[in-house]
Amino acid sequence: MNKSASVKVYHGYGHAHNLVVYGHVFKRKAKTQQVYSNNLFVNIAHLLKLFILKPYAFVEVRLQFFDQTIYNKTEGDGFFKFEWKAEYEVPAGWHFVKVEAVDKNGKVLSAGEGKVYVPHITQYAFISDVDDTVMISHSATIGRRLRELFIKNPHTRKTFPNAASHYQQLALSHTEENQPNPFFYVSSSEWNLYDYLVETFRFNKLPDGAFLLNTLKRWKDLVRTGKTGHEGKLLRVMRILDAFPNQKFVFFGDNSQQDPKIYSTIVEKYPKNIEAVYIRNIRPEKEVETRQLLNKVEEKGVSAFLFNNSEEAIEHSKSIGLIQ
Repeated sequence: MNKSASVKVYHGYGHAHNLVVYGHVFKRKAKTQQVYSNNLFVNIAHLLKLFILKPYAFVEVRLQFFDQTIYNKTEGDGFFKFEWKAEYEVPAGWHFVKVEAVDKNGKVLSAGEGKVYVPHITQYAFISDVDDTVMISHSATIGRRLRELFIKNPHTRKTFPNAASHYQQLALSHTEENQPNPFFYVSSSEWNLYDYLVETFRFNKLPDGAFLLNTLKRWKDLVRTGKTGHEGKLLRVMRILDAFPNQKFVFFGDNSQQDPKIYSTIVEKYPKNIEAVYIRNIRPEKEVETRQLLNKVEEKGVSAFLFNNSEEAIEHSKSIGLIQ
């Protein structure tokens, strides 16, 4: 293997007829091991390394999934996406995939492993925003957002009280423990923060799931982290719905940015696929505007709830039968 290249594979998702896996190829090691330190300078140094990247553009990549091999090329920012149909029925659960970056002579430069999740088709599915919905981020204020990123690490980042409990109950509702309902975490944060977010969620005992993030940023754009890509977020959510037409979805977001608008737009288009929309009331000054959008959601026959804390959301989930 060529140590000057590295392949990063993110959790994918799908079913037998439509499987999707994303990743990046970089020209050098993409990440150093996180040290969970309370030292401000250690955390800043680690965060900066996540944004000092050299993408490997237009290199060939090949994916191995059981006996199948699928070929593609990276984009200009090193990003790759595989979308394929399995040759036979794929059982529900997590399945390993391997992605190799290959040079023009067919020599393997580097390889990475990832997982693809195939949910049970009769279950609910949950799509959740990350910043200020699950994790306290202060997204609307760039100074406070950067302070959270720089000062904290994945083991000291705070999630909202009882958010993990709510999601754990939903993951196991109306299903068996070994077949949890799928979670998709869709965020305006960049792929640079993938490992950071996965570890934050694991440490805080949130359900395992597929993360769908925003285009990579370079270090000079760090001050704009999480501030772009709302149109992209709408498309990412709609792609998940298209991939699972037989499942009922529940959305979670907050009113610090565009979630109420994005979710109400999707409910207009897919009312029969959506069971409920939950919005955390982060910005009380936007409460009236948020309620107006949620009223539109309810007019489509979809349950909608604006909540101030997760206990209220849990009680609502019990009242509509989402949690048994």
